[in-house]
Amino acid sequence: MIVSKSRQQIATPSMLLAQNIRISRILKDTWQVDLIMIVSCTVAYMIREHLIANNYVIPAIIPTLLGTAIAFFIGFNNNQAYDRWWEARRIWGSLVNDSRSYARSLLNYVEGDQTTVKRMIYRHIAFLYALKTNLRGGTNDCNVRYLNDEDRSSIKGATNLHNAILNLQSADLQMLSKNGHIDGFRFIEINAMLVRFSDSMGMAERIKNTVFPTTYSYMTKVFIWLFVVTFTLVISESAGVVSIFLGWLIGFVFVSTQINGMNLVNPFVNNSASIPLNQITRGIEINLLEMMGAEDIPEPVKPINDEYVL
Repeated sequence: MIVSKSRQQIATPSMLLAQNIRISRILKDTWQVDLIMIVSCTVAYMIREHLIANNYVIPAIIPTLLGTAIAFFIGFNNNQAYDRWWEARRIWGSLVNDSRSYARSLLNYVEGDQTTVKRMIYRHIAFLYALKTNLRGGTNDCNVRYLNDEDRSSIKGATNLHNAILNLQSADLQMLSKNGHIDGFRFIEINAMLVRFSDSMGMAERIKNTVFPTTYSYMTKVFIWLFVVTFTLVISESAGVVSIFLGWLIGFVFVSTQINGMNLVNPFVNNSASIPLNQITRGIEINLLEMMGAEDIPEPVKPINDEYVL
C-alpha cells in the first residue's frame, strides 16, 4: 500500500541521510589500518630510541617532501574517484527521467493495445532490476514478477539480461507500429528512448568494468607508510614517546582521506558511499506502477540506521 509520508522522506535519491558521520562507522572502516599504523609508529620510535639515537639524525625535509607528494597523489585519486561516482549518479538520474517519459509516452501515445503497453512498462521495470543486479551483483528476483513466461523463455541463457530485455522492447514497439497502434513520429520518439536506455546501460557498464589504475592507489599507500615512519623518527627526538600518538594522528588523516576517495571508485558496490541503486530502482518502480493505476505497489527502500540508503 502507499504510504505518502514515508515516500516523501526518502523521495530524493541520496545515499547519505545524516549530516554527521558516527565515530563508530569511521573506526569500523579504519581500525585495522589504525592498529598497523600504531605498531609501525611504535617500531619506528623503538628504532630511533635504541638503535640510531646517537648515530644518525633524520633530516626533517624527508617527511616534508613525502607529505607533499602524498597530498598530490591523494588529491588526484579523490578527484578521479569522484568523477566516476558523479558520472554514475548522472547516468541513473537520466534513467529516472527517461523511464517516466517512456511510460508516459506509451500510456498516452499508443492507441488500442493497452495490453502490450502494460507489458512493455512491466518489462522496463525488469530491465532496471536486471541492470542493477549486473552492476551490483546478487539475485534478480523481480524478473519473475515483471516478465511473463514468454519473455522469460526468450531471454533464458542470455549473458546480458538487460540487453536482451531491451531487444524484446524494440520488437514490441515495432509490432505496435506495424499494427497501426502508433504513428511514425511517436514511434521514432519512443524508439529514441530505448536508444537512450541502451546508452545509459553501456556507460554504467563501462564504469563498472574499467579498473581504476592500481598504481596510483598502491603508491599512495606506500608513501603514507613511509611518511608515518619517517615522521615518527624525526619528531621522536623532541616529542619522545608521544611521537607514537602524533605519528598515528597524522597518518590517520592521510589514510582516512585516501579511504574516503577509494570508496567512490566503485560507485555501484554496496556501501554507504555508493549510488543508491536499490532506492532509485524502487522509486522508478513505484512511479511507473502508479502511472498504470496498479494496486500492489511496494514500499520505498528504508534507510539503514537512519544514516544512508543503498
